[in-house]
Amino acid sequence: MQSVLKSLSVLALMGAVTLPVVAEDWPQYRGITGDGKSQENLPAADWKATGPNVAWKVKTPLGFSSFAVSDGRLFTLVAVDGHEVCLALSADSGKELWRAELGENDYGHDGGNSGAPGNRGGDGPRSTPAVEGDKVYVYDSHLVLRCLNATNGEVLWRHDIVAEYAGRNIKWLNATSPVLGDQAVFVSGGGAGQSFLAFNKDDGSLIWKSGDETITHATPTLASVHGTRQLVCFVQSGLVGVEASSGRELWRASFPFSVSTAASPVVSGNQVYCSAGYGVGAALFEIAGQGNAEEIWFKSNELMNHWSTPVAHNGYLYGIFEFKKYGRAPLQCVELATGEIKWSERGFGPGNCILVGDKLVVLSDAGEVAIVAADPSGYRELARADVLEGKCWSTPAYSDGQIYVRSTEEAARIDLAE
Repeated sequence: MQSVLKSLSVLALMGAVTLPVVAEDWPQYRGITGDGKSQENLPAADWKATGPNVAWKVKTPLGFSSFAVSDGRLFTLVAVDGHEVCLALSADSGKELWRAELGENDYGHDGGNSGAPGNRGGDGPRSTPAVEGDKVYVYDSHLVLRCLNATNGEVLWRHDIVAEYAGRNIKWLNATSPVLGDQAVFVSGGGAGQSFLAFNKDDGSLIWKSGDETITHATPTLASVHGTRQLVCFVQSGLVGVEASSGRELWRASFPFSVSTAASPVVSGNQVYCSAGYGVGAALFEIAGQGNAEEIWFKSNELMNHWSTPVAHNGYLYGIFEFKKYGRAPLQCVELATGEIKWSERGFGPGNCILVGDKLVVLSDAGEVAIVAADPSGYRELARADVLEGKCWSTPAYSDGQIYVRSTEEAARIDLAE
């Protein structure tokens, strides 16, 4: 991945000592490595007296797409006039830089208009763009992958997975986001022998294709397990790990499917956690070796994240659990090794959270932003404020001391940098 870390340095007046201060981009769904984490340190936030420093707010009509942040620009998907649209915004001002029209936004189902009383309205695209250098990769609801010019939105190359690779879309249509690797952009959704696809990021040429699986709404996770770079895919048969360089299947684990699976798999060392709603539950698997995935525990109809993927930190999961508890679902800390709930705080609904340093940035489904210590000993809220109108089923983004959040109505930047 090219130049996604921007190193800033301060030279000491004496001794020419370099003190690195790192600011990260947030270039794809769930951040730089797709695990929901930023290595930046979150500055202290005291919002009780004056509230958060909201630098700007802009309209972002319809959609559950999150922000990708790179080189002073934000990218997300919205729905406008019957079509999904990729928006590019200035990170400094929120001003629109360009927009690119994608496919239609008819999802064949009204599920996106669920929500808490008074906050039900608004459906829209679920996929999040990925950006690297001068290219933006967008995977729309109809399984069309586009590479756009990050400066003006011009289409550089395009693949229709249904037409070219016998793609098989699913109920509520595609919600997965493109995943960036060293040389490739990965997507899933093709037919027999080509369910998992890797394309060259520069020219769109096919690198490999493999697998015969039916996708879910869960974006794959790219991680290293036993020293092998692999794409961990959460499909309707369960979990499948494929080698990132070749598409060769490395291991698989059976896991139940019902209606929709939407939370991404969480990789922690050689263990993989997964969760699904609609009465399914959650499980932890140990990847013991090639082809061998051992179930450590399974909890039926418990620990259901639905689309709210948790983060793993120091042996614990932090995230929003329970199924469709709009406005009420709790933020929880769960011990990864056992699935035991260490603490639970209600009132967030099915929003999402990320980890910045050792603190959680949590976005409730009603648009509240909370800063919470990632501490298994108990729930400790450091700051909380109502920031957005509309329904928030998207994931916060964090880059260079700033939080970026959006809803089905508007987006905002919260400045935390000192």
